[in-house]
Amino acid sequence: MEDLYGIRGFIIDAPGFGSLRAYRNGALIIERGRIAAIGEYDDVRRSERGPKTRWIDHGPHAAVFPGLIDCHTHLPQYSVVARGQNQLLPWLRESIFPIEREFTGPKAREEAPKFFQELARNGTTTAMIYAAIYEDSCHVGFEAAERSGLRVILGKMMMDLGSYGTLQPKKVLSVSLAESERLCARWHGKAEGRLDYAFSPRFAVTCSEKLMRGAAELARKHGAYLQTHLAENREELEKVHNLYMSAQDYTDVYDKAGLLTPKTMLGHCIHLGTREVETLAARRASVAHCPTSNLFLGSGLMRLNDLQRAGIPVGLGSDVAAGPELNMWQVMRAAIDVQRARTFHDASVPPLRVSEAFYLATAGGARALGKAGAIGTLEVGKEADVTVIDMKAVRPYADTGRRVNEMSKEDVLALCVYRAGPHATLETYVRGKSVYRHPQLASQP
Repeated sequence: MEDLYGIRGFIIDAPGFGSLRAYRNGALIIERGRIAAIGEYDDVRRSERGPKTRWIDHGPHAAVFPGLIDCHTHLPQYSVVARGQNQLLPWLRESIFPIEREFTGPKAREEAPKFFQELARNGTTTAMIYAAIYEDSCHVGFEAAERSGLRVILGKMMMDLGSYGTLQPKKVLSVSLAESERLCARWHGKAEGRLDYAFSPRFAVTCSEKLMRGAAELARKHGAYLQTHLAENREELEKVHNLYMSAQDYTDVYDKAGLLTPKTMLGHCIHLGTREVETLAARRASVAHCPTSNLFLGSGLMRLNDLQRAGIPVGLGSDVAAGPELNMWQVMRAAIDVQRARTFHDASVPPLRVSEAFYLATAGGARALGKAGAIGTLEVGKEADVTVIDMKAVRPYADTGRRVNEMSKEDVLALCVYRAGPHATLETYVRGKSVYRHPQLASQP
């Protein structure tokens, strides 16, 4: 695609939690991968300078949003979504470890490109992802991510207790650390900063203190990310307590190992005490809220407002395969439903509004990943990560009687949160480059 072009549509983003900014007959100009201008179409056209802009007009029913951000998902697991509905630990043993054990060689090479295409088809432009325990499959994942054009943070799964691999625990520890460091050296910051590495100890149930401490040291050494799971399931909490009886609580296990940093993403965080929330806030760690996964496994209802009150950055995660889809619109509505369910038992719990859930999947996710300066909202100077939605595909009866710019921004967004998905994605852009086009647009230049 050329260095200078414009996109038209009903533009909506969320610069703050619960606040929406919109341009009904909107336009944004993308120049060399960044947003050069944004506003109402007539105003943008009047202010144009330099060479004539080529305009991409997806028609009167297009809505334009920042690219969606998935803060927690699993590359090897997508083929077994909706399988083995059980609680976390038996589900891992029976459904997940077997499929991850197979995710190497030809299987990884076949599935990895499809996974990233699915992300783009769902309008996701940035994702933080776990691979399997194998160095080769993580390398294959990075190769596919590089080709996809998406913005990806990826890491090799690390586990030395009860691993599904064939090496003995002492051997696993040294091999896992060495392989992870090699992968980080090869991929962290590549593709002009579009790819990042995350050291990825699975969780305290499957990781020794030495492995967790080693992962934290390597992440600090290389300026890389850390990702793990925390307080997802009550049986998990009991096992962690038995493994680490000297720790004050689950969060203290990670804190003592040095895993809690401003570049740490913690999945789930459902069953946290007050001291743990305060610790996460003090360490400036971030949380990935995974409501579809938490409901599927019956793990619990996360206390979102408690984390936000403490100032902890929170994004949303699809957590495939416990989450049934890579569709972040579905994750947004699940987050709304979870918060609403909590109000049935505690009237003091504030509901989560549509605009707030949307913030978590865009600007909130960018903040949680430390990338708010580059992505998450549609502003001049930011990198042009954009998803375009066909409102005909989300309105009942494919209603074309009204142009989308005749609707309110709240109604446009609500229809997308409750009814959008890959069927409605017209085009997805990362740094201004189209990484997915709906088949109906394939013949267009």
